[in-house]
Amino acid sequence: MEMPPEESSSFAERLTRNVSRFDVSGKTLLIPDMAPRGSRLLAASFRAFGVPAQVLPTYTHLHLGKEFTSGKECFPCQVTLGDILGFLQEEKKLLGRDFNVTDYVYFMPEADGPCRFGMYNKMQRLVLDRFPEFKDIPILYMSTADGYASTGVLPGEQAKLFRRLAYVATILADVLDRIVWRVRPYEREPGRTDAFMDKAQQDMIDLIERRGQARDFKALYALLGEIASQAKSIIDPNRPRKPRIGIVGEIYLRTHPDSNQHIIRELERFGAEVVDASLGEWVNFVSYEQYRNIRKQWRLAWKRMDAAGLVDASRQWVGSRLEMAWQGWRQNQVYQKAMEHLDIQGDHAIPTVEAQLDQDRLFSFDIGTEAVLSIGGALEYVHDHFDGVVNVFPFTCMPSTITSAILKPLLLRMNVPYLDAAYDGTIQPNREVALRTFMYQATQHKAAREVKKDADSRQ
Repeated sequence: MEMPPEESSSFAERLTRNVSRFDVSGKTLLIPDMAPRGSRLLAASFRAFGVPAQVLPTYTHLHLGKEFTSGKECFPCQVTLGDILGFLQEEKKLLGRDFNVTDYVYFMPEADGPCRFGMYNKMQRLVLDRFPEFKDIPILYMSTADGYASTGVLPGEQAKLFRRLAYVATILADVLDRIVWRVRPYEREPGRTDAFMDKAQQDMIDLIERRGQARDFKALYALLGEIASQAKSIIDPNRPRKPRIGIVGEIYLRTHPDSNQHIIRELERFGAEVVDASLGEWVNFVSYEQYRNIRKQWRLAWKRMDAAGLVDASRQWVGSRLEMAWQGWRQNQVYQKAMEHLDIQGDHAIPTVEAQLDQDRLFSFDIGTEAVLSIGGALEYVHDHFDGVVNVFPFTCMPSTITSAILKPLLLRMNVPYLDAAYDGTIQPNREVALRTFMYQATQHKAAREVKKDADSRQ
C-alpha cells in the first residue's frame, strides 16, 4: 500500500530532521561504548573542546534492544539501541521533572555501502520516536561518505582541530590496547596489568582534556612512552612467548567485549597472546577509499575531457593525499613512541593490504566493506608469523560471511588454524570446546614453525 503524500513527507522528515550533523556545543553527547579505550578517549577529545561527552553504559539493557527489533537486524544494532533506551529511561527516573531529552545528543555514525550499519541511526530514530518523552533527542552522525568529516559538529575552525585530536586519540587508544595484549599474558602478578592500565588510561584521558584543544601531541606522546616503559616492567622475562592469535572481523563485535563474550580474555586463558585489528585501521581505510573514489572521478573527467571536473578532482586528490600522509605520519609517531620501550605489534598499511589482495586475486577493494580488511589483515598476520586467526562477527553479517568463505579454505591450505566466532547474544554450548581446540592447533602450529625455523638456521 502506498503512503499518502503527507505521511510520506512526515516519514522522510523524521529520518532527516533529527538525524543530522549539527553543532553539539552545550549538549551532553552520548557516545556508544564500542572499543572501551577508544570510546573513552574520543569522549575526552570532545570534552577538550567544551562538549560534555560521556560514554553510554553498555549491555545492561540488551532486552530493550531485542524488544524493539525483529531479530533480523545486525546484533550491534540491538546492543546500541538497548544502551540508548536504557540510559534515557534511567536518566528520566533519576532527574524526574528536570529531565529534558533535548539536553542530550545521541552519537551514531554510519557507513555507506551494503552493510546494515548505514541504517542504524535511521532505524533507531524510528524506535525513539515511538516514545513521546524521547522523540526529540537529536541523533548526530558522521559518515564514511566524507571520511567522517566533523564539519558543523563544532563551530568554525574548531571542527577541523577536533578531528585532528580525535584521530590521534584513536591511535593512542589502539596502542594502549596493544600494550595490554603484549603484557597481560606474561604478567608476574595476575591482575597487575589491568590495574596499571586502568590508571594509565585515566591519566591519558585527563591529559587529553587539559591539553587536547591546544593539540599538545608531544605531551600525549611523552605520557604514552612512560606508560609503555612502566608496562614492560610488569612482564616476567622468564615466560616464553605464547602462540600469537590475530583477530579480524566486524569492527563493533571484535572490539566490544560484552558482545563477543570477552573472547580476547578467553583466548588468553587458554594460552594465547592476542592482537585485535585496530580502530585506526578502519579510519585509514575510509580515507583510502575516499582517495580511490577521487581517483576514479579524475579518470572519468579525463575520458570526458571535462576541464572543470579535472580541476575539481585534482584539488580533491591533493587534499586526500595530504590527509592520508598526515594520518600515516601521526600514526607512526604514536606507535614508534611505544615501540621505543615495548615490542608491540604494528598496524597494517592499507595500500599494502590492497596490493596483496590484488596480487593474489583474492578479493577487490572495488567491492569494499570490512571484508577487504579482514581478508587482507589475516594474511598480514600470517606474514608476521602469527599462529592462528579468529574472525569475530555478528551472526548473518554479510561481509564477515564473505571473509569466512575466502579465508577458511585459504588458511587451511596454508596450515594456519582458523576459527569463525559469530555472536547474537546467546551462549553457544560448544564455545569453550571450540576455543580450546583452536588453541591446541595454534600451539601445534607454533611448535612446528619453531622447528622449521631452527632447521633453516642450521643450513
